[in-house]
Amino acid sequence: MTTRATPKFTGIETYPDRLGRFTVRFASDWHKFDLDHGKDGVLVSPSATNTATYVAVWVDKLDFQAVAEDADDLSEAFDKGLKQLTEVSILESENLVIGNLVKLERFYTFREDGIIRKRKVWAMYVADWLMVLTYQGETIEEWDHWYAMANQSFFHFVIPPELFYATDRDLNKKGTPVARVPRGKPKI
Repeated sequence: MTTRATPKFTGIETYPDRLGRFTVRFASDWHKFDLDHGKDGVLVSPSATNTATYVAVWVDKLDFQAVAEDADDLSEAFDKGLKQLTEVSILESENLVIGNLVKLERFYTFREDGIIRKRKVWAMYVADWLMVLTYQGETIEEWDHWYAMANQSFFHFVIPPELFYATDRDLNKKGTPVARVPRGKPKI
């Protein structure tokens, strides 16, 4: 039996979104690809020829601004979408709400092209943006093998403060007038 060497970082590269909505880090010897279907983002893979194991991030503009009260509906719709995958099995599921930022995290397996694949996904509703960060292993074994490296991309996924402020409920109360504080009487 041959033992496969543990993946090692030879360097780190930071991918900056062209509109400044996020940055993500990945191993510098992984290969970058454009996303299918005109998605805005990046896909990186340890292989130059087989992208079935990858880390990808993409962003879509929403027609609405997601708020905390939408979390249950967003989660239900997300899970409904996952259930359309063949032989899907959701292993872990967590929803996190911070202000109006809604983050859905899922670990799951599914069958594609006769192979059981494994994924970790963050779907983040940040103001009027949907950001999706995904790590997929071509097989469960490949997922396990590359997990430590791929997990660094999740750990080093950064949303700029401006977008976090856009989700702050106290700063962005719709329809609430700004309080004016009198600064005192003019001196005579």
